[in-house]
Amino acid sequence: MNNAIAGFSKLSKEEKINWIAKEYFSDPATATALIKNYWNSDAKLQQLHDEFIENTITNFYLPLGIAPNFIINEKYYTIPMVTEESSVVAAAAKSAKYWSTRGGFKATVLNTEKIGQVHFIYKGDEAKLKQFFTKNKQSFIEATDSLTANMKKRGGGIIGIELRDKTDVINNYYQLHATFETRDSMGANFINSCLEQFSKTLVTKAADYELFSEEEKDIRVVMSILSNYVPNCVVRAEVSCAIEALADKNIENPAEFAEKFLLAVKIAEVEPFRAVTHNKGIMNGIDAVVVATGNDFRAVEAGIHAYASRNGQYSSLSHAKIEDGIFTFRLEVPLALGTVGGLTTLHPLVKLALEMLEKPSAEELMQIVAVAGLAQNFAALRSLTTTGIQEGHMKMHLNNILNQFNATEEERMLIKKHFENHAVSHAAVVNFIEKLRQ
Repeated sequence: MNNAIAGFSKLSKEEKINWIAKEYFSDPATATALIKNYWNSDAKLQQLHDEFIENTITNFYLPLGIAPNFIINEKYYTIPMVTEESSVVAAAAKSAKYWSTRGGFKATVLNTEKIGQVHFIYKGDEAKLKQFFTKNKQSFIEATDSLTANMKKRGGGIIGIELRDKTDVINNYYQLHATFETRDSMGANFINSCLEQFSKTLVTKAADYELFSEEEKDIRVVMSILSNYVPNCVVRAEVSCAIEALADKNIENPAEFAEKFLLAVKIAEVEPFRAVTHNKGIMNGIDAVVVATGNDFRAVEAGIHAYASRNGQYSSLSHAKIEDGIFTFRLEVPLALGTVGGLTTLHPLVKLALEMLEKPSAEELMQIVAVAGLAQNFAALRSLTTTGIQEGHMKMHLNNILNQFNATEEERMLIKKHFENHAVSHAAVVNFIEKLRQ
């Protein structure tokens, strides 16, 4: 079978589907029907989705759930979450309800600085390059005036630009390292446009600089691109209460629970194998809200994991302490988010999610997302240090198995009753279903 095809992107949507169905599926009609079954019945809405990316054939749905009862800085929120992972939304909602009677969550944006870089090669005298940069620094800023005018009106723009010598890691390698404030937009297009103008200014100004030799004038720009590592665009989320206030039906000895919880966090601080799974749990909450609000979860993931490694070893993003009888659990993460532009103004469900959050600013959304991560982490650690994490997971897993085997309502009732007192595993459930059906 030859699966190569020329000019695929120029085919119509129907032609793309027909080719895929014929080339890859033993039953092309069934495959085609499934693909079309996920189209939106509203033709205009489907066209909107089709134009988000290239070579679209259908929609891939993920559940949109909500976690109510979040109190953040003394205000109630119902948080939208998009995820396919069992128990994530339930865990967030459980944490929200738990902390709603213990003072709620506090969140603070520590900084909102974003970063972009022009990476270039310069073969010459470093002192002359520094002199050139100092002389032309203002020209770099002024050359972007047409690009920054609207952002400046909103209180954003270019914060600063500096020359960085990186020749210790790559021969003749330097950077223009720029910082930006993008207000309520994530700002990727804005930042990249400014950086490309910086690179043009760099090349043209260098070619005319009288102190450079001909070789020094030949500056080679490698690339101009924003960074998704934003260690100065950081938000803190926190919960705290008296140790005795931690008590509930699963926490009969709050002092013992608090000490065990602290130890679990310390293990994640010093043991990378645990830290990765610990932080993945945090990202369960963060990613779900980032996706629901139309932001770039890949950029957020990359930046946060880099931040977790900033001290030379991958470590926990969250931290806990007990001081003077007060239990405190906190999280600090870098989050470059936007509430205007991109999908936030195009995707109907993203607009719905942002309206559900009462149309937050980018800083407010940073706080909400960080709180979702902390809530998720608290729920996971609470389960791990009390009942164990599998209890909740396996309840959801049981539902997935029942759906897989198209269990009837009567079968569901009998199976769930049986597994109230028996351990859930795929094999055990399948065996029980087979016995029922015999």
